[in-house]
Amino acid sequence: MRLVSRLDDIHLEVKSNKWFGFFAIFIRIALAAGFIPSGLTKIFDERFTSLSIKHPMGNYLEALYHTGYYYHFIGYLQVAAALLLLIPSTATLGAVLYFPIILNICILSLAVGFDGSLVTSPLMVLANLYLLCWYYDRLKFILPFHKPPTNVHSNQILQTNKFPLKFFLGTTVTIILTVFIIINSYTKKTRNTLQECQNDCIQSDNSKHCFDFCECIHTHGKSFNECGAELRNSKQKK
Repeated sequence: MRLVSRLDDIHLEVKSNKWFGFFAIFIRIALAAGFIPSGLTKIFDERFTSLSIKHPMGNYLEALYHTGYYYHFIGYLQVAAALLLLIPSTATLGAVLYFPIILNICILSLAVGFDGSLVTSPLMVLANLYLLCWYYDRLKFILPFHKPPTNVHSNQILQTNKFPLKFFLGTTVTIILTVFIIINSYTKKTRNTLQECQNDCIQSDNSKHCFDFCECIHTHGKSFNECGAELRNSKQKK
């Protein structure tokens, strides 16, 4: 298949550049550093945050904490994924194990507008995707469209030291755009406390309804979607 051959050629070209390899090592270390502290917190049976249970994320984490060994199980998985990433021979397995965990954290953070991981978790998902692409030569055998390579040169890697400027410029732009889009995608963020939420309302054009949103989240304990809908409706009626 032309698609498979093209992917193999692109991957071979990327693998031949040492700068992409350095970037992969950096990502492995960074992702591992992101999971070890949070994983150990769960293993040692400590609460992950001090958020009020009125807060959507606080409510979720409090319920998760009370699940007992399931809470510990998640912690062990996080630490295992991190340690596997740090070992070159097991990094592929670590990247595969890491992805569903960080994807779940990302979707959860976006769903409730949680400041703690609202920006970092999507960036971690993108970083994890880079690793999965980096290990394409090991993972491609489980893909439905893959066929055994017929080119003899497919395993030959000629190292190059050329700095991939376009790639790193594209990566920088992607990070900036991701952060910008996420930050500006919410009519109002929940913040971690009532005071932090209300501080955002001081300079708001719709301060009264903004304060109502904060009360809705942090005092009445309603869902993020419900409070957000009330805020949007109030702006339309204004």
